[in-house]
Amino acid sequence: MAVDYTLYLVTDRGILGDRDLFTAVEEALKGGVTMLQLREKTASSRDFYQLAVRMKELAAAYQVPLIIDDRLDIALAADAGGLHVGQDDLPVAVARRILGPGKILGYSVSTVEEAIYGEQNGADYLGAGPVYATGSKADAGSPIGIDGLRQIKQSVAIPVVGIGGLGEANILDVKRTGVDGASVISAIMGSRDLKRAAGALIAAWRQS
Repeated sequence: MAVDYTLYLVTDRGILGDRDLFTAVEEALKGGVTMLQLREKTASSRDFYQLAVRMKELAAAYQVPLIIDDRLDIALAADAGGLHVGQDDLPVAVARRILGPGKILGYSVSTVEEAIYGEQNGADYLGAGPVYATGSKADAGSPIGIDGLRQIKQSVAIPVVGIGGLGEANILDVKRTGVDGASVISAIMGSRDLKRAAGALIAAWRQS
């Protein structure tokens, strides 16, 4: 499956409220989401696994890879498309060794040094940010800004996606840094019309 990083959706059931996760994600996929990450900070291992199995089937129907946030065991058990780890998770090199060469491995970075480390230790792509201030992740850290994102992109040869505070109003500025895509949570998950929200982001990205 070819990897298209253009519009990378990270799930958050807390933002959805009483709406069904799978219905919401399918609407986003219909709108043009190209990559999907299942993020579950409070689910039990059993629940996370069951969610992952179902979500993988849904994503596959739209030819979109499913990435599991943090949990290497869930990624392996569900045979997901890959894993995304952060600064406080398993070291990238360890995750790469256990995950194997056939899966996608992402790594969260906020500095050039972290980006180079991630590339050298087996990451397939980097999630760089937060670009702007965001309320979606409590541990996101201080914004790196457009200049910081550009510097990270220029320091590595692997794909980079911007994350943090991204939306329709600023996605084109993010694209102009040369990155390969935009990763969003609330810009889609917080919308009442996820299909429209995803479509608007894709359209904004594709502007010349």
